[in-house]
This record gives sequence, C-alpha cells and structure tokens, in this order.
Amino acid sequence: MNTRTAVITGASAGIGEAAARALAAAGFHVVLGARRLERLRPLAEELSGTALPLDVTDADSVAAFADQVTECHVLVNNAGGAKGLERVEDADEEHWRWMWETNVLGTMRVTKALLPTLLASGDGHVITVTSIAGHEVYDGGAGYTSAKHAQSALHRTLRSEHLGDPLRVTEIIPGMVETEFSLVRFDGDSERAAKVYEGLTPLTAQDVAEVITFAATRPPHVNLDQIVVKPRAQYNGSRAHRQ
Repeated sequence: MNTRTAVITGASAGIGEAAARALAAAGFHVVLGARRLERLRPLAEELSGTALPLDVTDADSVAAFADQVTECHVLVNNAGGAKGLERVEDADEEHWRWMWETNVLGTMRVTKALLPTLLASGDGHVITVTSIAGHEVYDGGAGYTSAKHAQSALHRTLRSEHLGDPLRVTEIIPGMVETEFSLVRFDGDSERAAKVYEGLTPLTAQDVAEVITFAATRPPHVNLDQIVVKPRAQYNGSRAHRQ
C-alpha cells in the first residue's frame, strides 16, 4: 500500500506539531509548513517528513509552498490565531486585519492552491481546525469570532461545492486548548495567558491531534462533517466551570 501524504499548516507548535506527530504515527508522510523553520526542520527530521517555509498571509509564499507539494491526500488547515481582546468600540484594525488574513484568507489560499492535488489523489480530505469561537460569540472577541465564523462558512461551502468529487471535508471545532494561542493573543504576556486556563483542565494539543487523526483515518466513504471537542469544564465559548 502506498504511503499517503498529509500536509499540515502552522506545524511548528501547538495543534499543528501534535497533528504532525499523530499523523506520522498513523503512517502518513507529513509535509510541514510554517514560518519558523528553526522549529520545523528538527520536527520533520524526527518524523521523516518534509519541512517547507510557509506564510499563509503571503500569496507568493503559499504559491511557492504548493509548487513543492507533489502529492497530497490530507490537508490540515491549522494555521490561525487571535490578537487582542478589545471590545468593538476599542477595536484595533491591525489586529482584525491579521486575524482575517491568517484565519480566513490563509485557509482560502492554501486550500485553493492544493485542491487540484487533493482531487487528483482520488481520495482527498480537507480538515480545517476552526474553533468554538466560529459558532459562539463572547465579549471582547468580535475580531476573532467573526474571522472564525467566516472560516467555518468557507469550509462548509467547500463541502457543498465538491459534493460528488473524491474529496472529504471535516471541520474540527476545539474549545479551550492550552497552547501558545493565548500567548500570541496577549502579545507575549505569559502571566495574562496563564490566567485563561486557571482553575480548569483545558484540552491539550495532543487531544485535538488525536481527533484530527481519527477523522483522517476513516474509510473513504465516511465524511465526518463537524467534530466539536471541548474540555469537560467548558459549556460554550465563554462559559467554563472553574474550581
């Protein structure tokens, strides 16, 4: 049996890194894309994978990345993130612009670039990691929730547009996951980032990676449209039980 290839964006840390490990363990050849090559190369070497530079906010970078991907059965759109936690009245346009470029346009660019290769495989699969924030809203989160709602809509539209094609489409919808997410959102403020998870047990990147791998290893006729995964202590995007 030929080895299947999985392409993972944002693979240098967090859910992307964990997904790379889990998919490699499941027998996939992993192609890892991220901006931080100094992190990516050792990981690719460890997993016998391929490391390629990728900035999903840069169309030229995405095109150069896709040109080097000769085979793709599974695409994991994982690159994304949040910046700031301002109310709408205090919205920082640069934060909003970065979130839309990364989460929405970044997903569109990579998916569009790799779709021909995915379809040519005869059994392609687009797995997009969105967020519970793409289905709920919370105060101070309008920039991120609006971007994630748009990313989710993009993904679900893709499912409809390719009905009948050899392409599966799965949206992974995590709740609170303890990664570098909050550190990026709060511009490196580790104390503030740590408070987000204080008093509860959040998901780990590995928890989400196992769900991604489960979806990627179903038989070709099985499409898991959406998978919501949250910590036991979390009800929706903003409400969590703290000890």
